[in-house]
Amino acid sequence: MKTNGNIILIGMPGCGKTTIGTELAEKLGYGYIDSDSVIVAREGKRLSQIIEEQGRERFLDIEAKINSEICANRCVIATGGSVIYRDCAMQKLKEKGKIVYLKLPYETIESRLGDLVKRGVALKEGYTLLDLYNERTPLYEKYADTVVELNGLTILQAVDKVAEALSV
Repeated sequence: MKTNGNIILIGMPGCGKTTIGTELAEKLGYGYIDSDSVIVAREGKRLSQIIEEQGRERFLDIEAKINSEICANRCVIATGGSVIYRDCAMQKLKEKGKIVYLKLPYETIESRLGDLVKRGVALKEGYTLLDLYNERTPLYEKYADTVVELNGLTILQAVDKVAEALSV
């Protein structure tokens, strides 16, 4: 799968979108955009503050709007894990490049994450991390142009595997 546009990374919090994204951009000579950082810069608040003050649904709307407005070419774009909740944002991202789902088993995600609220994870009331994983996994698979299994890989192996999957 060749790509001349952008590479958009999706996946659960803790799957390595930011770390793999920066390394992949460096390897390919692409730019790098972290959409969560764009949200923080535009809103002037941490993700957790936005969710606390405006609620989960409003946060998802803000996230979708900002992701839809990203204007870039030859960039690796690391999205927030909840971007898949808004089809409009995912369709805009699909127009801008290839979407890669960075997939890890639940146990690995659980071992990497700390406080989900402090991290700014958009959790439904009463949801556990396992609930979130089970809800999101089919959505990541639905929107992905390619799925890259990362279990047991180092960062550099993961970067190489993504590049190989995209033939870049």
